[in-house]
Amino acid sequence: MSVKMGNKSSLLLREEEIAQIHEETGFTPNQIERLYSRFTSLDRNDCGTLSREDFLRIPELAINPLCERIVHSFFADSNDDRVNFRQFTRVLAHFRPIKPNKENRLNSREEKLRFAFKMYDLDDDETISRDELLNILQMMVGANISQDQLNSIAERTIVEADTVGVGKISFEDFCRALERTEVEQKMSIRFLN
Repeated sequence: MSVKMGNKSSLLLREEEIAQIHEETGFTPNQIERLYSRFTSLDRNDCGTLSREDFLRIPELAINPLCERIVHSFFADSNDDRVNFRQFTRVLAHFRPIKPNKENRLNSREEKLRFAFKMYDLDDDETISRDELLNILQMMVGANISQDQLNSIAERTIVEADTVGVGKISFEDFCRALERTEVEQKMSIRFLN
C-alpha cells in the first residue's frame, strides 16, 4: 500500500519506507506523513528532493539569524546539493523531544550536542576557533553589541571552555561547557501527531 500525499502523484511514500523512517528517526507514522506533506509542499520542482533555495522559502527559517547554518546542516550528508525525504527526516529527528525509556540515537543528548557543535564549526574541522565563534555571535546579535564586546565574549568563551589550551573548543570541551544546560529541552520541537 502507498500513501499519496497532496496532489503530487509522482511522489509516493510506501508503508515499508514509513516503517524504516520510523525505526531510524522515532517519528510516528502520522508524523512522517505530516513531514512528507511539508516536504512535498517545499519541493516546488516536484522532483523528490529539496535544494537550498527550497529551504530558504520557509519564512520561519528565513528570519532566523542562523538560517545559513541550519540549512547547511540539512546538506551535510548530501553529495549533490539536494536533500531527499529520508535525509530531511534524519536532520529533523535531532529536534524530537527525548522520551524516557525510548532510545533513539538521532535525538540523544550527545547527538543534539553534536548537531549544535556543528552549527559553530564553520570549517568542519571538529573544533570551534575564536573566529568561528565570533562569526556565529555576529550572526546572532548583529549590530546590537559592539565589536569589542563580541571579541571579549569570544575570547572569554574560548579561554573558559578550552581545557587543553590550544585556543580552540573541541567537541569534548563543548559538551563539558554545556553539562548543566538542559539541551534535551532547548533543542526540542513538538511535532504534531
